[in-house]
Amino acid sequence: MIRYRAFRLLLAVPLIVIALWAAAAAVGSLWPVNGDWRPADAGVRIYVIDNGIHTGIVVPAAGWDDIVRPGDFRDPRYAGHGWRSFGWGDRAFYIETPTWRDVRVGTVLRAALGSERTVMHVDALAEPRTGPDVRSIVLRPDEFARLSAFIRASFAQGGAIPGYGPDDVFYPARGRYSAIRTCNAWTGEALRYAGVRIGAWTPTSGGVMRWLPR
Repeated sequence: MIRYRAFRLLLAVPLIVIALWAAAAAVGSLWPVNGDWRPADAGVRIYVIDNGIHTGIVVPAAGWDDIVRPGDFRDPRYAGHGWRSFGWGDRAFYIETPTWRDVRVGTVLRAALGSERTVMHVDALAEPRTGPDVRSIVLRPDEFARLSAFIRASFAQGGAIPGYGPDDVFYPARGRYSAIRTCNAWTGEALRYAGVRIGAWTPTSGGVMRWLPR
């Protein structure tokens, strides 16, 4: 009987941890930072995109060729697209799981426990169209400058890593990925650094998107 109870407790521990993490994520994403911020009437338009698990920040392509070189794309013609999407995250999760069918529990758990092997995922794309999974805000020039500086500071030294297709590429990144600092937490950090009103901790995509106007 004692062994059975111990086994049940052992099974319950991960569920308790997940429940506590989810509760903390809900509270953190609802607690505003930069509460007085409002979108600019004129300035630089950016987008935040959500694929259901990852969020990315989409900015105009101008001014990024020194760090995202046109020749790094498998098909350099895509470098002519006018926008770049930036998403930070765990290398194994990003590179080894190109589709939902490729997701493995072990990959997710290892990333959640902590990984120094992080990457920046960059897509070349046409200007997005707003919708439930694509939000748009206008930043003032100084806000956009801070956002750009934050994104640039997330790149590490090293060459390009082939992406999923001809229009995307990976680069080595700085920072440690974990259940605390997820890809979505990075998006929230970037927007907070720029001065945008957003939650204090946004480890989920929903926690990011709830703050952005439809």
